[in-house]
Amino acid sequence: MNSALKKKKKKFNRGKQFGLKKQILNFKYCFDGVLYALTNEQSMISHFIIAIVTIILGFVVKLSKIEWFFVILLIALVIAIEFINTSIEAVCDMVMPDIHPLAKIAKDTSSAAVLVVSLAALIIGLIIYVPKFLALF
Repeated sequence: MNSALKKKKKKFNRGKQFGLKKQILNFKYCFDGVLYALTNEQSMISHFIIAIVTIILGFVVKLSKIEWFFVILLIALVIAIEFINTSIEAVCDMVMPDIHPLAKIAKDTSSAAVLVVSLAALIIGLIIYVPKFLALF
């Protein structure tokens, strides 16, 4: 194989480091993101509180394995989308400190994504929990 072709096949790694130390730092950065969102985003606090209550109620009503699967999946999805929304808002604020119509669209649509997933989670949660609570009475 000629040297020009070898150079073409070389992958560009953006100067990233590999190893255990880097992995540990990656987890630290993840927890920094969680801490930032919990201390700066009111909606994230609401999502975490709702998640905790939902999990506690799941133990109370004795959810089945498949019900737990959906509850945990939806909690993770809502919180993950909220993290993405927070990221988009931060980038918009960094790039456009002044109000700009395109930044508003980005912020509003990412917020709408959170709303759509949250409403779906609420509906599925009602489908799972309401019959269980009705059975208790």
